[in-house]
Amino acid sequence: MGVVSLVFLIIYYLDPSVLSGVSCFVMFLCLADYLVPILAPRIFGSNKWTTEQQQRFHEICSNLVKTRRRAVGWWKRLFTLKEEKPKMYFMTMIVSLAAVAWVGQQVHNLLLTYLIVTSLLLLPGLNQHGIILKYIGMAKRETNKLLKQKEKKNE
Repeated sequence: MGVVSLVFLIIYYLDPSVLSGVSCFVMFLCLADYLVPILAPRIFGSNKWTTEQQQRFHEICSNLVKTRRRAVGWWKRLFTLKEEKPKMYFMTMIVSLAAVAWVGQQVHNLLLTYLIVTSLLLLPGLNQHGIILKYIGMAKRETNKLLKQKEKKNE
């Protein structure tokens, strides 16, 4: 978090143009591409690949596949909604995109990018500690309560 905050502070202080920012980012990637193969064996040692490391690697790969499947599932649900309930799809998209546009207008781009990057970096830890599941469960319970109240009013 400290490194990310420092990088965003430097970007804020220097206030580079888009072209300069992209150029510096690509230079950083080239530098990392050059230095990582040289420094990695010195930092991490030349241990042989263990079964524990292999198991961890498989966990990471399976989590990536699960995440991709979830994203594809959401994408398919969105198109199913578009086909089955076009008016609902239209209203949902208009309202959500208007909300995103409003947030984008109210919050500075760099701060918004910092918050997104920070959230993405904290996401694995929050998921590992079960915090995300806790709040998703709370949201589901509240949604179910609202739906039940609506059903009672309709009866």
